[in-house]
Amino acid sequence: METRVALIGIIVENTDSVQELNSILHVYNQYIIGRMGLPYHKKNVNIISVVVDAPQDVISNISGKIGRLKGI
Repeated sequence: METRVALIGIIVENTDSVQELNSILHVYNQYIIGRMGLPYHKKNVNIISVVVDAPQDVISNISGKIGRLKGI
C-alpha cells in the first residue's frame, strides 16, 4: 500500500485532553516517524508536531480523532 509522509500540527489549549491525545498517538505509533513538543508560555499553549509515514486513510483517521478532542 502506498504511504505518504505528513506533518500533523497540534495546538494543545487544554491539558486535560493530553492523556487522550497520547492514547491516540500510541495506537498509531507504528506510523510515527517522530514528534516534537514545544511549550509556548506567552500564549499558554503547547505545540506538538507529529511526522507520520502512513496511508492517506490512516492520516485522515489520526487527524480526525485528534480534531475531535476538546481543547486540542
